[in-house]
Amino acid sequence: MNLIKKIEAAELREVPDFKPGDTVRVHFKIVEGKNERVQVYEGLVLSIKNAGVGRSFMVRKNSYGVGVERVFPLNSPRIEKLEIVRYGKPRRAKLYYIREKVGKKAKVKELLGGRKAPRKETAAAEAPAQA
Repeated sequence: MNLIKKIEAAELREVPDFKPGDTVRVHFKIVEGKNERVQVYEGLVLSIKNAGVGRSFMVRKNSYGVGVERVFPLNSPRIEKLEIVRYGKPRRAKLYYIREKVGKKAKVKELLGGRKAPRKETAAAEAPAQA
C-alpha cells in the first residue's frame, strides 16, 4: 500500500485553492489529429468530487443560450493552467440546482475580498520570547 501512495503523490499537481461557486478559467489542451491547441473554458464550478489523484471538478458555462457542463480531472496533464476569475459565496457543496435557474437567479453571490490564504506561522513566532 505504501508504494501506491508514493506513486499517487508523484502524480499530484499544484493547483490554486478553489471551491464550488467560484468562476474559473481552465486552459485545456485539445488534440486534433496531429495538431495541439489550448482551449480556454470559463464557467462556474458546480461540484468537486473525490480526493487525491482521482479528484475532478465540474464546470458549467452558457454558450449561445445553452448550458454546457464539462468534467475536468484535476491532476490531468492536459490542463495547462487554472485561473480563478472570481470567488463565490455558495451555501451548498453541490450547486446542481443552478441547472434549472435562468438569468440573474443562476448567479452565485460573490465573496468580497476573496479567500485568504492559510497563515504560515514562522519559527520565531512559535518560540517563546526570551527576556
